[in-house]
Amino acid sequence: MTVSGVNELFIKSFPYTPTADQRILIEKLSQFIVSGEQNKLFLVKGYAGTGKTTIVSVLVKILPSLKINTVLLAPTGRAAKVLAAYSSETAYTIHKGIYRISEDDSSYVMSLRENRLKNTVFIVDEASMIAGEMATPSQLFPASNLLEDLLTFVFSGENCSLVFVGDMAQLPPVGTDISPALNEIYLKTSFHLHIDGFELTEVVRQEESSGILANATHIRQLVNSSGKENIFFETAGFRDVITINGSELEEALNSAYSGSGDTESIIICRSNKRANLYNNEIRKRLLFREGEINAGDKIMVVKNNYFWLPKKSKAGFIANGDIAEVLRVRKLEQFTEEFWFADASIRLLDYPEEKDIEVKLLLNTLASESPALSIADFRKLFLAVSENYMHIPEKSKRYRMIYNDPYMNALQIKFAYAMTCHKTQGGQWEQVFVEQGYLTEEMVDKEYLRWLYTAITRATKKLYLVNFSERFFE
Repeated sequence: MTVSGVNELFIKSFPYTPTADQRILIEKLSQFIVSGEQNKLFLVKGYAGTGKTTIVSVLVKILPSLKINTVLLAPTGRAAKVLAAYSSETAYTIHKGIYRISEDDSSYVMSLRENRLKNTVFIVDEASMIAGEMATPSQLFPASNLLEDLLTFVFSGENCSLVFVGDMAQLPPVGTDISPALNEIYLKTSFHLHIDGFELTEVVRQEESSGILANATHIRQLVNSSGKENIFFETAGFRDVITINGSELEEALNSAYSGSGDTESIIICRSNKRANLYNNEIRKRLLFREGEINAGDKIMVVKNNYFWLPKKSKAGFIANGDIAEVLRVRKLEQFTEEFWFADASIRLLDYPEEKDIEVKLLLNTLASESPALSIADFRKLFLAVSENYMHIPEKSKRYRMIYNDPYMNALQIKFAYAMTCHKTQGGQWEQVFVEQGYLTEEMVDKEYLRWLYTAITRATKKLYLVNFSERFFE
């Protein structure tokens, strides 16, 4: 089909009359689809409310009629769930899509799958989250460059191309200043790809009816201009943006839990320490949970885990950021003086097709101020587990037994009622409580504005601004 033919099909499939911005993007995407270039990558960039999701959903809809296959990917399970919902197609995590897990003599090995697909467009949402540098190795896996691995996998297929979708105003990967997967210069210089793209800037949804979008748009404009002196929130006339102080938080949370449930309500904090405090208070005062962990608790996995899911599982593995519900707690166990575990049944909330699974939970990370178990604590755990296998003389066999030990592979978790912004990225909740936390004038910089923009845009129905300075409402 010609460029004009694809363009016409795109326009006909649109649910409304496209904006001028969207027409340009549709034209460029049409050219991209019919282009015979190899190793081609398209960047769909856009701010909140500009219609990225509509563009992507229409693209997914029309590609089969052009005899082009699609694969939908996202960095996290929650982001994949959001992508699947708005595109009405199955979506996978990037790790599930491109890696396979196998075992050698002493540990697991993660390696790239073979891409056997032909004539396929891989569409990756929330691409701002994809790291482009060598990731810190985990306890069981070597360092890897997710962006490089993704590109290698896709372009090894026959006539395969790639579309990255994302928002440049959101937080970049931890420890970086840019989102490499959305940075054209970085992609060209590092990978020598044929790159085209377009950034949507025209807000489609009516700001008059959405305080969430109006405030997100204003904060995003400040991100681009670095005009932090003009930061303020618009609340007058909006029913979906509410300002509250600490004393009003409990009542507001109760209302949110009654209306949307605790799986569709979240507090976004600026540190693990604050998140831990909120999680503890919510469990005690709102949910009346007295145990270390109880049935009904919502937990977030904070370290990739490849041990508990069956190898043929659609989820592939339990990923950092996945959210689960504890169904039953059968046993609490003090393994050593330092380490506590629980045997439990859990349900992965972002993978409704997955069966309930029996797991061992590491409880030490629940109250830790670090994102996950520290390297020093991991070594302590390794030595403790090793004591059970010292009778095995053969080193390789002993190590294989250690790395396949359930205590060694226990899920590292935190409670999921309050999280840092990085942990919520890619997800959406109906009711979002954003806490300002400790903030000085010097701390109000571009990084803070990107944090604020990302936090605000997690909300779909109602946004609560908690303990924000009065100067932001002048």
